[in-house]
Amino acid sequence: MATTHTGPAAPATERPAHRDGNVLRWLGGYTTSTAGDALYFLALAWAAAREGSATQAGLVLAVAAVPRALFMLGGGVIADRYGPRRIVIASDAVRCLVVLGVAALLLLATPGIWLLVALALVFGVVDALFLPAVGALPPRITTPGQLARVQGMRGIAARIALITGPPLGGLLLALGGSAAAFGAAGVLFAVSLLLLLAVRVRPGPVRDGGEGRTAWRQLGDGLRYIRRHPVLAPLVAATAVAELGFAGPGNIGLVLLVQERGWSAAAFGWIIAGFGGGAAAASLLIAVRGRIPRAGAVQAWAWLLGGCALTGVALAPTVPLAVAASAAVGLVLGLVGALVGALLQTSCDPAYLGRVTSVYTLCALGLSPLTYPVVGAAIGAWGTTPVFAAGSALCAVGGLAGLLFAPLRRAELPR
Repeated sequence: MATTHTGPAAPATERPAHRDGNVLRWLGGYTTSTAGDALYFLALAWAAAREGSATQAGLVLAVAAVPRALFMLGGGVIADRYGPRRIVIASDAVRCLVVLGVAALLLLATPGIWLLVALALVFGVVDALFLPAVGALPPRITTPGQLARVQGMRGIAARIALITGPPLGGLLLALGGSAAAFGAAGVLFAVSLLLLLAVRVRPGPVRDGGEGRTAWRQLGDGLRYIRRHPVLAPLVAATAVAELGFAGPGNIGLVLLVQERGWSAAAFGWIIAGFGGGAAAASLLIAVRGRIPRAGAVQAWAWLLGGCALTGVALAPTVPLAVAASAAVGLVLGLVGALVGALLQTSCDPAYLGRVTSVYTLCALGLSPLTYPVVGAAIGAWGTTPVFAAGSALCAVGGLAGLLFAPLRRAELPR
């Protein structure tokens, strides 16, 4: 089928991404949307804890994650069918209206836990549409030679959003409760919507031979395209394995490590800050350089080094050493994130970009939370060090896979 990209044409001339107003509008929309996400999830968790029991609060947060994972692949199909710009705008508008509506209801009444369950379900479904579409937009708004720089800028924007969103949410929760926090999240989504409406994309049809096919057939076409692609297949598979190794120790594992060592909450905050600082530095490096030679090999070696650094966090005898190891993890994995995103976007046929992005996002973000209960139980049985070592081994497997598959190892970013 044909997908026509709406909106005025983006300039065809080469322009550095950090000086391209079109890219900066997309980046601003992405940043405010990510900050709105952080604020929304904080408000949802707070409201669920206030309105129900601990079990009900856990149910609300689980409900928020399930539809996003279930419908992510469908979101990629829809982005390829109708164009990512259209889906980004529609999903951001729905998120804005739904969250502002809940904020108004909380001001007027106390609807109870089921309103939050319904909100989590709707938001999760819309997120499953938004994430593949927003990830598929960069190749439509800039030239291939600028995509690595755009990924670095995106990484910096995500760090800024995640640093500013939660403190703002805490202040609003203290001053005005859940209604104020939900209202602020809705305003951020509205700002994101206005910026994304101003983003221009390249016009013209993109065909994948799928005229008249059902969504299921198009999803199958996308999965077969990935499986047969010499770069995308090992890239997605290796990233999925490595992310499964990192996600559990890097999230729930750090909390349990701090408790096991008897360190303070402030120490936990510094370890997290170390990771964020390292990731931001890697994103800044990519944004400034614009291109890293031998990108396929570099991302594979980065996974290997990241696995070693993850074990270093578990073995660190003092908080400063744990912070340094965490910063090293953030540095190499921030580099991985930017390079993998750029390789994916430059290697993929534009007709399949939404579906490829959805598969990658599902593997990188949607499946990894499933490891949290397993990691928690394993740490309870054997302690943190063996579990962190096992996670490091999976990171190393992902890195070795990238080095063993020659097309991925030799993959380069456009000049």
